[in-house]
Amino acid sequence: MITFQTNYASMVAENNLNTNNNFQTSTVEALTSGYRINNSGDDPAGLAVANQYRDEVSQLTQGVQNGNNGVSTLQIIDGGLNNISTMLDRLQTLATESATTTFTGDRDNINVEYQQLVSQISQQASTIGLNTGGTFNVQNQVFIGGGNSLTNSQVEVDLSGSANAVDSTALGLTNTTVAAGGTELAGNQTRLDAPGATFLAGGSQGFAFNLISNNAATTFTATVNGGANGLTEAQVVSSLDSQLSPYGITAQVGGDGQIQFGGGTPFTVNTLPPGGGSEIAGPSDATNAGIYNTVGNAWAAKAENLTFQNGQGTATVALPNAAGGGTLTSDIAAINAKTSAIGVYAVMDAAGTGISFQSANSFTASTDTAGGVFTNAGAQTVNAPSSTASTTSNALAAVTAIQTALSQLGKVQAAVGAGENKLQYAIDLANSQITNVSSAESNIRDADVATEAANLTKSQVLEQASVAAMAQANSAPQAVLKLLG
Repeated sequence: MITFQTNYASMVAENNLNTNNNFQTSTVEALTSGYRINNSGDDPAGLAVANQYRDEVSQLTQGVQNGNNGVSTLQIIDGGLNNISTMLDRLQTLATESATTTFTGDRDNINVEYQQLVSQISQQASTIGLNTGGTFNVQNQVFIGGGNSLTNSQVEVDLSGSANAVDSTALGLTNTTVAAGGTELAGNQTRLDAPGATFLAGGSQGFAFNLISNNAATTFTATVNGGANGLTEAQVVSSLDSQLSPYGITAQVGGDGQIQFGGGTPFTVNTLPPGGGSEIAGPSDATNAGIYNTVGNAWAAKAENLTFQNGQGTATVALPNAAGGGTLTSDIAAINAKTSAIGVYAVMDAAGTGISFQSANSFTASTDTAGGVFTNAGAQTVNAPSSTASTTSNALAAVTAIQTALSQLGKVQAAVGAGENKLQYAIDLANSQITNVSSAESNIRDADVATEAANLTKSQVLEQASVAAMAQANSAPQAVLKLLG
């Protein structure tokens, strides 16, 4: 049917022209943006997947930065641990130097450096956050991403608990010392280490020593005067040392804060009541436990024969009874006259009623009479030096403590090093995931330039054909006019 009221051909050409124009616009948009998907309508399902990939890449990119930051932090910690290891080496040198009995210097001077290093270890542990309860003394978690769960997306570096702390307390070094060891007073409970505490303000206190001087038994009282303001812990020790050093006896404060006396000189000591002020020590006494010793019976003025023997020889002493003129003092003098040649000495016991036999070297002692100098006849028990009272006991204990500290430090270093490696592996995986996920996103979102260029040519040709066809369709109704002519 010929009509000019409705030009169907023109309408078809117009629709196709619009379609081809939209096709060309979409192609130009893809080529100029570089993306195949420029709006949700281009590929709704593909856009959702591409956005998920892009989000994962964003997470992984920041995760890699987190991991690198974590590695840097662990490297800083590792450097601090290496420095602490160097300080432990120096502590070991000082402790070993003080642990030999042939050392002739001042152990207190060595201990000054030792204690400063112990304090510095705690300071550096705090600086790197591995003091007890420190910043990094926790279960450290670094979020990398890329896992199928939150747990798998994190790297854990466990540096929590006391086993991973490297301050002096956690390493067991706080109470160690390389000063000379000493014998504590039995029954004493007074601590001298309270911060800011002073003692004997307006008063004084004495310590009565029975000791050996020039191979002979003597008595000596070391008196500490507090003055008007009292004395600090250090001043108490200094006062006692100044009086006792001529006799080869030293004073120090033990790890429990109590006064100690040490040295290779045979001695017993008894605490005298304080004459005002806060006491240095309560009622107590002690026998030098840093050397070999045996305690006799309460002296009974019996006639008896004593025999002492060691690697240097044998000494036999015949003691008279009371009728023969024997007294506690004369018996002690008679014993020393015979035994000093082999290094065994007799001093009055701390109670002042018996005799204590002491020597820097092992010895044996026996008597032929019970109830005299000794309770029982025959061989007597000789006590070996106490591990906590000898001159080198503190240093030997420090050597052991430092070895343990080095072992613990090594475990912490291993944990930090393993953490660095774990993070680096996670970073490498995340970088690989970024590459592959980005490629997957590209396959969906990015424009195929070759295809889009071909589409552009196609769309241009179609658009031109549509315009030409539409022009022909619009001119077709004019033919009707010829029928009217």
